[in-house]
Amino acid sequence: MSDLYALSAIGRDRPGIVAAITAELLDLQGNVEDSQMAILRGHFAVMLIVAVPDEVPRSELEARLDRVRTELELEAVAVSPVQQVGGGPPASHVLSVYGGDHPGIVASVSSLLAERGISITGLETRLGGGAERPVYVMLMEIALGDGDAADLESALESLGREEGLEVSLRQLDAGAL
Repeated sequence: MSDLYALSAIGRDRPGIVAAITAELLDLQGNVEDSQMAILRGHFAVMLIVAVPDEVPRSELEARLDRVRTELELEAVAVSPVQQVGGGPPASHVLSVYGGDHPGIVASVSSLLAERGISITGLETRLGGGAERPVYVMLMEIALGDGDAADLESALESLGREEGLEVSLRQLDAGAL
């Protein structure tokens, strides 16, 4: 049997972060079951769901990862037990949003989706453009489920006008997954 943990880490980007974390997991006979990693403004962010044999105490996993944190000068490492759950609905659409940067873009778009019971399955943002005219770019993969794409697109266009944003909703190409 295995215990399941959510593991997150962040630190200034440098080679070897993934190698160090996964080497410790391997030494404990652990397995990476799901992962998402990205560089965010020069910081490498790691999110993992890992299975570790239940005879390995959580304290041992935490101690080993704390050693990695110290050796690689990471800002944070966290380990939390999680339960096995079924997968959520699959992504069906891609939502692109861009426009002049201002506070509240992610909040307003995600609130609109939440009000309609639409799950966000993936989210990436980038700040581009120059210092004088920053442009915010957001890409979301969403699970529309039984929702109406035309209704959602209309609501997003209205929000875009209010917020000064360009929005685009398109069906996800299943072959691209």
